[in-house]
Amino acid sequence: MEVVATAKWVRTTARKARLVSAMVTGLPVAEALVVLNFSPRSAAQDIAKVIKSAAANAEHNYNLDASSLRVARVEVDGAMIIKRWRAKPRGMAGSIFKRTSHLRAFVTDDEAPANVRKRKAVKMPRTVVPTPVVTPAATPTPASAETPAAKPRAPRRRAPKPTTEEAE
Repeated sequence: MEVVATAKWVRTTARKARLVSAMVTGLPVAEALVVLNFSPRSAAQDIAKVIKSAAANAEHNYNLDASSLRVARVEVDGAMIIKRWRAKPRGMAGSIFKRTSHLRAFVTDDEAPANVRKRKAVKMPRTVVPTPVVTPAATPTPASAETPAAKPRAPRRRAPKPTTEEAE
């Protein structure tokens, strides 16, 4: 069963919100919320809020198990553009478009089809392989090939600049 939640007049552009919604399509709800929580994009907070609302609708209204829900899709539609202007030189005005969008999240408890992407679990190695220890070669080097030990140098100091009284 598909359950929907909507958020209207969200103050983000539809193009930016579509980039975020593509990240979570097909993922389980819990995993999608983790991905959105760590996303640097500001539209991720709005999309996470809509997905949480859709999951709450499914759990409360239809008695579906929250752990079996996955994000079927998130639809993002462009909404009204708030138009403002800013004064420019020579008596002109520059346009400022504040774009808004409508978000609609669909969650479902059905099994994911074969063509929907799934996250692969990270496989850990069964045994821990110790790191090899590298030892220096046991053959002695000839004395002539040895480099002399470098002596530490004293830091260079500049002589103080003469004052005007000393210069005369």
